[in-house]
Formats: sequence, C-alpha cells, structure tokens
Amino acid sequence: MRRERVPTAVLLLAAIGAAFFIVPLLGLIVRSPWRDAVTALTAPETVEALKLSLFASLSATAAGLVLGVPLAWLYARVEFPGRNLLRALTTLPMVLPPVVGGIALLLAFGRRGLVGSWLNSTFGITLPFTTAGVVMAETFVAMPFLILTVEAGLRSMDRRYEEAARTLGASRWRVFTRVTLPLIGPSLFAGAVLCWARALGEFGATITFAGNFPGVTQTMPLAVYLLLETNHQAASYILSLVLLLVSLVVLVALRDRWLGSA
Repeated sequence: MRRERVPTAVLLLAAIGAAFFIVPLLGLIVRSPWRDAVTALTAPETVEALKLSLFASLSATAAGLVLGVPLAWLYARVEFPGRNLLRALTTLPMVLPPVVGGIALLLAFGRRGLVGSWLNSTFGITLPFTTAGVVMAETFVAMPFLILTVEAGLRSMDRRYEEAARTLGASRWRVFTRVTLPLIGPSLFAGAVLCWARALGEFGATITFAGNFPGVTQTMPLAVYLLLETNHQAASYILSLVLLLVSLVVLVALRDRWLGSA
C-alpha cells in the first residue's frame, strides 16, 4: 500500500492540535509532587472520597444498565410517534451543561420539586444532598452514553439469529437473554464502561444537586475542587492524576470500538 504524502501545512496544524491536548497533560504529570503521592492518596479524606466515588459510579452504572438497555432496545426496535424527540430528550445530558442538569434535578426531585415534594410528604424520602442524590446525578449525566452505545449495537446486529430462535419456540425473554444480549455483548460492555467513567468524573450536576459534604456526597472530582480552593495543590494534583489514569485506561481499552483499530 502506497504511503500518502502528508502536506506540510496539514502536518503542522495536526501537530499543533495534538500539542493542544498533550501539553496540559504533560504539565500535570511533570509538575505533580510525586514524593507526596502516597501521603495524598492515603489521607482519610481521600480514601473516603475514593470509596464514595466507586460506590456512586458503580451504582450509577447498574442503574444505567437496568434503565438504559430497555430504552436502547425501544429506540432500536420499535417505531412510535415521537421516538426521535424522546431519544433527543433522554440523550440531552450528553451536551447539556452539568450544572444545568443539577438545577433541573433540584427542580424535579428537590423538597419542593415536581416529584420531590410528593416523595418527601408521602414517603419521607429526601434526595438532594444525600449519597442517593450523588447516584442520581451521576446516572442522569452518564446513562446516555450507555443508551447510544447499546442502541448502535442493536441496530448493527444480525437479527436472523433472533428469528431462528423464535422459530424454534424460544420465548421473547429467552431470545433476549440467550441470543440478543450475547450478540451485543461488546456494545453492552463498552457502554457500561463509558457510563462508569463518565459517572466517576462527574462534577457539575453532583455539586449542584448533592452538594460537597465529606463522607456523604464528596466524590473524587469534588475533593480535587475543595483541595484547590483550600490551597492544597499537591494533593489535588495527585488526585487529578488518578482520574486522568482512569480515563486513559478506559480510552485505551475501548480504542477499537471508538477510535478504530490501527
């Protein structure tokens, strides 16, 4: 295969574009106080934030799987009026400013919200500024990534296998669990990982809807923000590196699906 000659202007602009992303990351790596890494990572407040981040992000991913997979199946398989509008609304958090999403959650599920007032008066359930509120905020922001990924997998799969299973007498549920899910397994896994990574890095909707209370709602991104505000730059740099490493691992693991193989 003949190698195409790259124009000098294109090469120069591409190099500048790549540097635009790489230099800030190098700055974080080079300027981070590596000698203080163990101390920063083993600090009680860091451990608490890490535990809460893992719990909330995994819970958000589980909620995304339970609620997002049926939505993805509906979008991929069922024609109904308003489907495109509903898809747009349920994937809007991908482009919506996270703080706006947090305000929307407050107006819906706050103590005086559309649904929150009923939950509070009827069941005594309060969601804002609780750990459950963190999970809800992360699910709201992260689930669209899973929905779109799974929908794409459902649309691209060969449906003849499902039809053959139905012909042999398998029920709809058996076809879905034994045929459909295994066939879309890679898409399901990719969507779940993207959902988890987005939930792990969520900041705006979380701090708006759930606040920033250590041990209750303070996740890793919120801990980084608090450390910067209180002039603990060294610890904030180390925690930022942890989140950077997680994001990098996710991108590398999903490079064949999202970036294409080399």
